[in-house]
Amino acid sequence: MLNDLDLGNILFLDIETVPQHSHYGDLDERLKKLWDKKAKTLRDTEEQDAEEVYRRAGIYAEFGKIVCISVGFFNKREFRVKSFYGHDEEEILRNFAKMINSYFSDYLLCAHNGKEFDFPYIARRMIINRIELPSLLDIAGKKPWEVRHLDTMELWKFGDFKAYTSLDLLTAVFGIPSPKDDIDGSEVWRVYWQEKDLERIKTYCQKDVVSLAQVFLAYRLEPKLQEADVVYV
Repeated sequence: MLNDLDLGNILFLDIETVPQHSHYGDLDERLKKLWDKKAKTLRDTEEQDAEEVYRRAGIYAEFGKIVCISVGFFNKREFRVKSFYGHDEEEILRNFAKMINSYFSDYLLCAHNGKEFDFPYIARRMIINRIELPSLLDIAGKKPWEVRHLDTMELWKFGDFKAYTSLDLLTAVFGIPSPKDDIDGSEVWRVYWQEKDLERIKTYCQKDVVSLAQVFLAYRLEPKLQEADVVYV
């Protein structure tokens, strides 16, 4: 069935997220109390407090923010990659929504674990920033077959709902270069808030998008992308 899909009608994407503040102490008192409740369920040990766990706040749309959205699409064999990134989340989201509405409104969206993370996270942050949802993300009331979302993790399950398989593991089994050769998702908060290196985060996000496309090609038993096939715009 995947081979029946038009590759030129799929928008591959990945996002990078961080806690909204550099330190737990910068939260306002109301959010601090709510994070304290959340943190109790996230502690690895009883000794960890809410402040120590705060570095993981970026995973949750209510306490995090998006600092990069990278997208990629096929133009014949060429794979074109573009990123929206910066400190102003509202600007990132508005530019992303404008692009979707202008050029990709009838495409399929594809991400790894996208149905549980990327797609709802983007939608939630858009609502928080008072941005109208593009039709591709506005799925309320739609029937399952009307939702134009693909998830490479879900596709790999083949009906098995017990396991989580990372994108990095899939690249390893398919012989695709790892997108985690510099940093991984757990380090993005540090690179953003401590090293203040947005370019490094953008590069990491773009590698994930290329790897996502490579895995999708592998599912279709098609040749891998070569370095010359990838164009950054």
